[in-house]
Amino acid sequence: MTTATFQRARSDEQRAERSRAILATAASMLAEMPVADVSLNELSRRVGLAKSNVLRYFESREAVLLNLLNAASTEWLTELTRKLRRGVDPSTDLDARIGRVTELIAKSVTQRPVLCDLLSAQSSVLERNISTESVVTFKRAARADLETFAALIGECLPELRGEGAMTFVIYAASAVGALWTASNPADAVVAAYIAEPDLSAMRIEFEPALRQLLRHLLSGIASTTSAK
Repeated sequence: MTTATFQRARSDEQRAERSRAILATAASMLAEMPVADVSLNELSRRVGLAKSNVLRYFESREAVLLNLLNAASTEWLTELTRKLRRGVDPSTDLDARIGRVTELIAKSVTQRPVLCDLLSAQSSVLERNISTESVVTFKRAARADLETFAALIGECLPELRGEGAMTFVIYAASAVGALWTASNPADAVVAAYIAEPDLSAMRIEFEPALRQLLRHLLSGIASTTSAK
């Protein structure tokens, strides 16, 4: 693969262009490899900058990937908004709407493996090598996305009210990351399932597992909310 070559950035516009190039290069790497394999050395090589120069724009590899997580989340929510508004009939009963909402969420998330991979690495990896300032910036953007997601759930399921919808989306985001990790085991684990068929019951399929988990979560929150 050829690498880009840049002259020293001297203006705000040039610096912004450099930041976009770094993010675009990192995004292209995620289309080829999992988050764990994205290194700062390879990113620097592909973007045509010394590693020290990349670090002038982003304080770490993790900071680059958190920026991409924010962007991927916002893009996904834009798509999900269209799908839920078209696909959920507000005249149906609560259980039918919960089933449809969870089906559409699970299907749309499954179609975005990079988002799932980033979410799976968020707490354990990506938030471990960044400054407090970067955490605040990331969390503010993430909070805005969660509020958008909660408002969307509230449109489809007004029975949840505001607090219930926010509880759901926070747990749902965590569930995506956890189930993605569990459903994409290491080669040795896959080999163990093949070698010992009685262990295969422990294997998780991402989309159906996510759909079932989200449905139970929504039903439980709705039941608790209605009882108040």
